[in-house]
Amino acid sequence: RYNVEVLVKKFDTINYAKDNKISIQVAARELRDSWFNELLAPDSILPTPHWLLTAHHLGDNIETMLMNFFKGTGIAGLRGILSKQGKIIRPLLFARREEILAFAKENNLSWVEDSSNESDKYSRNYIRHQVIPVIEKIYPEAESNLAENLQRFRDIENLYQQSISLHKKKLCEQKGNEIHIPVLKLKKTEAIHSIVYEIIKDFGFHAAHVNEVINLLDSESGRYIASPTHRIIKNRNWLIIAPVVTEEAENILIDRDILNVKFAGGSLQLEQLSTHDSPLTTHHSSAQLDLKQIHFPLLLRKWKAGDYFYPLGMKKKKKLARFFIDQKLSKTEKEKVWVIESDKRIVWIVGHRIDDRFKITGQTNDVLKITLS
Repeated sequence: RYNVEVLVKKFDTINYAKDNKISIQVAARELRDSWFNELLAPDSILPTPHWLLTAHHLGDNIETMLMNFFKGTGIAGLRGILSKQGKIIRPLLFARREEILAFAKENNLSWVEDSSNESDKYSRNYIRHQVIPVIEKIYPEAESNLAENLQRFRDIENLYQQSISLHKKKLCEQKGNEIHIPVLKLKKTEAIHSIVYEIIKDFGFHAAHVNEVINLLDSESGRYIASPTHRIIKNRNWLIIAPVVTEEAENILIDRDILNVKFAGGSLQLEQLSTHDSPLTTHHSSAQLDLKQIHFPLLLRKWKAGDYFYPLGMKKKKKLARFFIDQKLSKTEKEKVWVIESDKRIVWIVGHRIDDRFKITGQTNDVLKITLS
């Protein structure tokens, strides 16, 4: 009738939802958005497409805001649907559904009603048909007030994000693939729950982890919490957000049950043996330590200025920088040195020398053997 090409795409939404353990509504949105992006791509079947417009209206936006409010998605959820995201534009967000229908009738435009819109089994429809009408009995201007709040929340989110960005710059130090956060500075931060959430959410952590992170601030060194991709480690006066993939991390925790650790400097094999099973060796690639003196988790990390240890056979401490000079290590060799810590004390300069405090003695029964390869 309008001489406009129609594109149709069919999806196996039910199986997609099952495979990804998500609801039908979420699955449908993900599949739909994925197709939209295909249509907008440079190699699209369409001739140089620039924009994709959707029919979301004000009612959709109010419902989205309420759903996000009840789900607890924070400030970003309360501002509802954005009128523009990349190349997707929603030009009807200003208009109520009744206004759009009136316009269609006035201009003799026909439309198709999606039958699923009448079913209350979907949470959006339940809010539309059941929740909002009940609220309007108490507050007749509820819809208008919520519409005004959408704009307020958008402004609030902009101010919120500006503030969060400033706090992140003050708190977060990027070191390689890790984020380092000073504990004392974070503890003094106003609105600490929101700040912590905004810092950790991009590393696989959720709102439920916020209190656990705050508890880490007063915990002993070596404590940590984990997401599928990252760990947040308390290391002395710092929180360190490090990748779980240890080849990418510069601070790696080693628990008692860990037998093998891969890191940028190679790999470590850990064995717990008795003194009878562990004949003494002086080879630099192996450390034999009195297990009784070891406190887990161990921390494997790059050495840093100010580090010191008690070299094997000596009763006085020595700074690592001085030790490297004595060993005639080049600048490049020094940059590759890692250490293992136990309860803030260096146990082994990996591949070089153990600390005298952890050596095997006549009273040693159990040995922790660590081999570098």
